[in-house]
Amino acid sequence: MTSPLPHRIARVRPLTPTSPNEHFFVANDAADFTSDEGKRWTVIDSPFPSSRANAPSPGREGWERGATVTEDAFTFLAPSVPVNVLGMAHNTGQPGRELPPQAFHKAASSVVGPGEAIELQANVGHVDPEAELTIVIGRAARALTLETAASAILGYTIGNDVSARDLQKTDELWISAKSQDTFTPAGPWIVTQLDPKDLKIGIVHNGRELESAGSADLGWKVDEILVYLTSFMTLQPGDLILTGFPAGTARIQPGDTVTCRVEGIGELTNPVRGAAWEELPA
Repeated sequence: MTSPLPHRIARVRPLTPTSPNEHFFVANDAADFTSDEGKRWTVIDSPFPSSRANAPSPGREGWERGATVTEDAFTFLAPSVPVNVLGMAHNTGQPGRELPPQAFHKAASSVVGPGEAIELQANVGHVDPEAELTIVIGRAARALTLETAASAILGYTIGNDVSARDLQKTDELWISAKSQDTFTPAGPWIVTQLDPKDLKIGIVHNGRELESAGSADLGWKVDEILVYLTSFMTLQPGDLILTGFPAGTARIQPGDTVTCRVEGIGELTNPVRGAAWEELPA
């Protein structure tokens, strides 16, 4: 019999890392995320043991397996290093069920963590944030059924499906509209014990709360989405599946702040700035 998963799992980087890419996984079982207990985490092994990309850095003093670390000692990263990042098209409400399910791909390189900037190029045009309940895949999965879909889910996080609306009109595949660097903020952690059926979802834009909705408003539900995706591809541990955006949004511009909220998970906040786009050195 396997032991129950911790209530929350996060991928973090120490404030004084020994290398630029140092990262660890930590866990927390406190029911109150804002309590003192909710801010004390335990260093754990990777929750994606078969994923080399999600292997934690070697333990060191204070960061050994089982060590206790507090939130003033690290920054939260995106909760996993995914192979695939997928979103659901036209899944903004019940009318979506009138169309066949359809997914779009977002580049894994578009993923950033909490507090990292969403960067907008000068010619990008109208850009909207989309707060979405996001599935975190826990194991390799294909040919799932409605009965087995839940077994592939490690938990849920918050994803922001940043979308360039003008580019969507000219790019049928939405690659340039959805996959720009920084266009998929995700985090701050994975909640493993969460019923996804009816969770409030919304955005706070520059301190103003926009119209909220709920996961119950999505046309295609979590288990149906996983059945559809695994009918033609194998999902990998750490993959992120953004389920759709049923709530209100507002155009973002450099200088803005966007907070995406999902009930039961918390908040994901990112500033917006102009992109300093330059060629990388050879």
